[in-house]
Amino acid sequence: MTFADIAVPHGLFLAPLAGVSDRTFRTLARRYGAEYTTSEMVSAKALCYEQRSRRSVTEARVRTAPLAAVMREELPMAVQLFGAEPFFMAEAARLLESGEYRGAVGEVPPVAIDVNMGCPMAKIVGNGEGSSLMRNPLLAAEIVREMTRAVKLPITVKIRAGWDRDSINAVEMAKRLEDAGAKMICVHGRTREQMYAPSADWEIIGAVKDAVSIPVVGNGDIFSADDACRMIKQTRCDGVMIARGAQGNPWIFAEIRAAMEGRPYCPPTQRERLELAMEHAGMLVLEKGESVGIAESRKHMAWYLHGMRGAASARGEIMRAATLEQMRMIFDGLMQNEPMDGENRTDAL
Repeated sequence: MTFADIAVPHGLFLAPLAGVSDRTFRTLARRYGAEYTTSEMVSAKALCYEQRSRRSVTEARVRTAPLAAVMREELPMAVQLFGAEPFFMAEAARLLESGEYRGAVGEVPPVAIDVNMGCPMAKIVGNGEGSSLMRNPLLAAEIVREMTRAVKLPITVKIRAGWDRDSINAVEMAKRLEDAGAKMICVHGRTREQMYAPSADWEIIGAVKDAVSIPVVGNGDIFSADDACRMIKQTRCDGVMIARGAQGNPWIFAEIRAAMEGRPYCPPTQRERLELAMEHAGMLVLEKGESVGIAESRKHMAWYLHGMRGAASARGEIMRAATLEQMRMIFDGLMQNEPMDGENRTDAL
């Protein structure tokens, strides 16, 4: 798969996940085969307003700009913006392309800028942003049009099937976005009304693929290589974007790639999962400090433990852990109880 001269050989994308897909998460996903990653969503208006403050960077406590940081080793990586005002979206895109903005800590610009038109969170849609834009295709297209005029970087868009079951309009949206200059579209096969349940409708992904000439990436309910291959076969999409399926399981990218290449795949042992979980926690502490790193690691640790013997009691201990050493002691205990011989591999991934 290629779009705007960006190669994604197996079409393996890591989804942007608010509060999850930080640099540590992206690094581990890429280690195990993710070929293209995207930042957590960044508020276009907040990024622009940070530039206008008269206080020093230290005094202003710049918080938005660091979310858009891209390190050289992360390429190809996109930054995802959210907003509903074309002016601010275009201005934020200009800042990201230049790399010269207040609070910038990245080494290189992103390879693309993604527009969030899929987030279902109430505080986002309440401002007319995220998946709320599915109700306003004209505004959605204007946002993309202004951004493509403002920058040379390719603009991509993540959308949903529609707002609710009475307004499934992903095909109309995709056509308008392509006409406005979008270079790639990712389709989550659920409406905003559905949030993340029930099962995603992959047929709408196929309908979008048939309707546009730009690459289409499918998203929704991919938790295994079998899921990914079935989506590609059913929808003819150009790539797959993994979201919840990668939580606690960055190996999913290696699993999918092995299936695509016709190679056998051996899932990680329980010890390997526990060791990576501890590495993940350590990386978060190193990047964000112990207090924040431990707090943010708890949800990840719970995901890694899914399906393991003793996971329920361990999760309770993890929620009470305040230091990396306490976290390590919990995992050491789990390793001592690790199943032996042929029992040490799990199908719970």
